[in-house]
Amino acid sequence: MKKVQDHYFKRAKKEGYPARSVYKLEEVQRKQLFLKKGDRVLDLGCQPGSWAMYAARTVGSSGLVVGVDLNRGKGIQMGGGAPIKVVQADIMDDAVIEAITGICPGFSAVISDMAPHTTGNKWADQQQSLKLCRRALQLAVALLEKGGVFYCKVFEGEDFKEFLQEVKGHFGSARVVKPKSSRPESREVFVLATSFKG
Repeated sequence: MKKVQDHYFKRAKKEGYPARSVYKLEEVQRKQLFLKKGDRVLDLGCQPGSWAMYAARTVGSSGLVVGVDLNRGKGIQMGGGAPIKVVQADIMDDAVIEAITGICPGFSAVISDMAPHTTGNKWADQQQSLKLCRRALQLAVALLEKGGVFYCKVFEGEDFKEFLQEVKGHFGSARVVKPKSSRPESREVFVLATSFKG
């Protein structure tokens, strides 16, 4: 397991990404091609920036990436892709929608790699994860254009199926994926939902 983690960590460093989490997006994008050239992408919990940078490369110079994070972090930028605009805000704050739409009124995709500060209590951590995911879904429903995509990290647990059903209510298709770069012992999985009903 350690060798696998070293592989992704070293690869991220070599390719100029600040975190190995980029491969949890890249692997699924390569299989599903849910991000397209010219897309406008909202990245929730964008710091330290790997997902925003990868999305910017993928959607190209005609696209846009808007990142939201509690932390200011370093400026996220990588040449040859879409512009990246970062909003420092709490996604739980209702004013965040106005801050986001001030930059872009609607999005082709909403992606979220947000995770709570873990406590070691599996039930509590999973509940906090679901709280973030439900808020990410709320923002997706408010800001996605018809036909849009939602890709979100969530910790599996007793209420996970209920969350998945909530997602399915808003999208034509929703599936659960576990990228190879996700640690095998981790309870994190990703929900990929396509064809937003609007």
